[in-house]
Amino acid sequence: MPIRPVLQLGNPLLREKAVAVEDPTAREVHDLVKDLADTLAHWRSATGYGRGIAAPQLGVLQRVIFLKLPGAEAWPLINPEIVACSQERIIVWDACLSFLSIFMQVERHRQITVRYQNLNGDVLEFEAGHERNLSELLQHEIDHLDGILAIDRIVDVKTICTREEFEKRYRDASPYAVAPATISG
Repeated sequence: MPIRPVLQLGNPLLREKAVAVEDPTAREVHDLVKDLADTLAHWRSATGYGRGIAAPQLGVLQRVIFLKLPGAEAWPLINPEIVACSQERIIVWDACLSFLSIFMQVERHRQITVRYQNLNGDVLEFEAGHERNLSELLQHEIDHLDGILAIDRIVDVKTICTREEFEKRYRDASPYAVAPATISG
């Protein structure tokens, strides 16, 4: 499947709410997941960033996200929804393939429970916590399905910084530290 362009901040499609996938086993859903996987792999190899991607970032308004954490299996989630979240919240660095030139701090729930379907249509549920930063990543990607961007969740505009400054000052203490920096400091 082809590597598809990632919509960038300002594109109105990023602000639209995605619709539920009726049949997770459909060929077009499998093709979409392959496009998401290929596009994410391309961005990760080109920039060192990218642990997940949502279908709306490719201009497809369907409730599909794809995760690929370092050292873990690829993980497509169809119709994911957060069904429970902890009261405890955390502040984390966030960025997005749709505006990779800026980073900011956002507030997220420390732990969430997510229900989703796999490509066979099975309904699954799991708890995601701070381990591997999975909770914040899933919240970021599920937000995309509702037209919400990380920049909407910023805790303080003073935390906004360029990618270059983030890599010099904050990367080593962030979830992005597992991959080498792409800009030398």
